[in-house]
Amino acid sequence: MAAKPHFESVKSFAEVPITDVGVDSGAFLEASDGLVQMFDLFGSGVFGFVQMDLRSNINGVRSRYEGQPDSSGTLEELRPPEGAASSTSTSQKYATACLVRLRLPVKPLQNMQSDHSSELHVLRHHHSFIIRSVVSVAIRAVPRRTDFYHRLSQGAPSDKFDEELGKWLSGLDVIVKRISEFLSSGGYGRV
Repeated sequence: MAAKPHFESVKSFAEVPITDVGVDSGAFLEASDGLVQMFDLFGSGVFGFVQMDLRSNINGVRSRYEGQPDSSGTLEELRPPEGAASSTSTSQKYATACLVRLRLPVKPLQNMQSDHSSELHVLRHHHSFIIRSVVSVAIRAVPRRTDFYHRLSQGAPSDKFDEELGKWLSGLDVIVKRISEFLSSGGYGRV
């Protein structure tokens, strides 16, 4: 029996529970792990810096979640104590705000999904001058749209994959917008 494609075997951001209290931290971390693992499908080490950056941000949340589970059930619950803590760990102190950076892959992927002639090269515009050269190298390693979809879908029917990718991106977009607004309205800064 063949293994399920990546998007069918990992938790989707669309499945992450969101209540009045906030975004479920444990489910979010599980879905985030699937996002990081997605880059392994391309088999190119050039995406290592992307994975490292995402892992760093996610591990800050995971560290807090595992260290203080009673006060870390939602992403929103992480921020007030995180801001008040005298932690010297940058990844832990700014982890919640850094999660908003997950929006970077969302827009290009949504654009690519809605406009079948587009490519992922629009990612270059989302980075500062300092890392733009590294991003340019990574962008050159991004496969063309058809190959990109083929690698991500891993043989799943394209209509099913397109539907699942749409749900996944929509779920992540909702979470990122919610956390961005929470940080801004709570006086924790704009991201």
